[in-house]
Amino acid sequence: MEFDLTEGALILARTPMSIDALLRDLPEAWTHANEGAETWSPYDIVGHFIHGEKTDWIPRARIILAQGSDRGFEPFDRFAQKRESAGRQMNQLLDEFAHLRLQNLAALESLDISPEKLSWTGEHPEFGTVTLAELLATWVAHDLGHLAQISRVMARRYTKETGPWRQYLPILDPVVE
Repeated sequence: MEFDLTEGALILARTPMSIDALLRDLPEAWTHANEGAETWSPYDIVGHFIHGEKTDWIPRARIILAQGSDRGFEPFDRFAQKRESAGRQMNQLLDEFAHLRLQNLAALESLDISPEKLSWTGEHPEFGTVTLAELLATWVAHDLGHLAQISRVMARRYTKETGPWRQYLPILDPVVE
């Protein structure tokens, strides 16, 4: 299936509302729970979304669309949220994410991306040459992956409490990487 920018934007527009509905005004026991050492809580994920909105998707799309001689992307700090979100409340993060996503969706629309431009390329520091379509499809899949992660982390708070129903809840199974 080919990437469809209009459909992708529909998903991207819903992510902040979905996360907000899951997390706003919950106790920290829910928003700061994780799956163990070196894993992320819903709080961490929202901070990660914010950092991505500032430094990843639209800035990289602009690099590709500029078609300049330097199409290299800056490396993305996947753990920046640890320092950038420190001391902030979840509701503040949710508000900032929603605001930044609205700005980025407006920016995306203003880029006037034609089907031909989706094949234009940039240089990822790890993957090498990538297309604009791949970047934008990854943005959508990234959102959905983290929505699933938030749900999984939250569900696992009640792994033991589900008793015999545990066998019918694959969301509670350990992640196999």
